[in-house]
Amino acid sequence: MRYAFSTLGVPGMPVGEVVQLAAGAGFDGVELRTHPEEQVHPRIGLRERSAVREQFADAGVSILAVSGYARVAAAHDERGEEELAAELTELVVLASDLGAKFVRVFPGGGDRPAEEADAEAARHLAAVAPFAAERDVRVLLETHDSHPRGADAARIVGPVGHRHIGALWDVLHPWLGGEAPADTFAALAPYLGFVQVKDVASAEDTTPLPLGAGTVPLADCIRALARAQWSGWLCWEYEKRWYPRAADLPGLLSAGREHLERLVASAAS
Repeated sequence: MRYAFSTLGVPGMPVGEVVQLAAGAGFDGVELRTHPEEQVHPRIGLRERSAVREQFADAGVSILAVSGYARVAAAHDERGEEELAAELTELVVLASDLGAKFVRVFPGGGDRPAEEADAEAARHLAAVAPFAAERDVRVLLETHDSHPRGADAARIVGPVGHRHIGALWDVLHPWLGGEAPADTFAALAPYLGFVQVKDVASAEDTTPLPLGAGTVPLADCIRALARAQWSGWLCWEYEKRWYPRAADLPGLLSAGREHLERLVASAAS
């Protein structure tokens, strides 16, 4: 497996420092949070995109994904539909320009009836799929908010039936939703793009912790992947942006990667 971390853990850090941090801690890639708060987002120009791509390439570090905030299962009026379509297109173009293979989107279905939310999300993802294919980018629906479990995400991406639409397994939310890691993987396996790992103290306290210091069943998650001989990306999403009092990520990165490597080696033995 290959290892990455998300810039959600280093909010506002300049791109050059992110690249140096990844290379110095032995990470293969970085997931870029694409938001106006950050240096990389859909409004930056071609020159800036080229410079970002070059910095990563020079260091031998991959840009794994661009993580946007499009909510494909949310209710939209006519103008909202147009804005969502434009947002999805912009994210795909940004990923393509940066050489990233994945775009992250959220469900965001809120309290809508499940069938209604599923249908809307599938329709939006199906609409962007041909363009994503042209750009050789996969749009991944994260297990999150209204669709926290693997079974929930699979109800959307399965009916789309397009190889450039897939799923992102955020290990926290299915666990909080009571779904066992083996069941999450079984639901997502046909569609899985990559896996976000993280650790927290408990279901009641989701402040980010160093990997291995909390109660998220990371070993079970990786065991499910290893049993299927899955060999994709594990990306540490440390939510420092939302928990400013959490320990700083840079000093934790090397130990976190080593912890993941031990779990992978144990699962493979």
